Amino acid sequence: MAEFFARVRKNDDGDIVSFQTSSGKELSYEEAIAAVENGTIQGANVGKARNGRPVIRGNADGDPENNLDNLPTF
Repeated sequence: MAEFFARVRKNDDGDIVSFQTSSGKELSYEEAIAAVENGTIQGANVGKARNGRPVIRGNADGDPENNLDNLPTF
């Protein structure tokens, strides 16, 4: 079964800088991008920000409670 993002770490500007998976593993933003792209993490996708950089987004499901920005912090 694939893991999912359970918690996030944010910087002082409120930007997500790392993730904790459902098994407790901490991933840097770059590691998280790779995990989403290779299918290790479910419930998220990688898109492009306006500046062209890759950005991780939660899959749209209509539930704002599980949006990445709304996940608990660690």
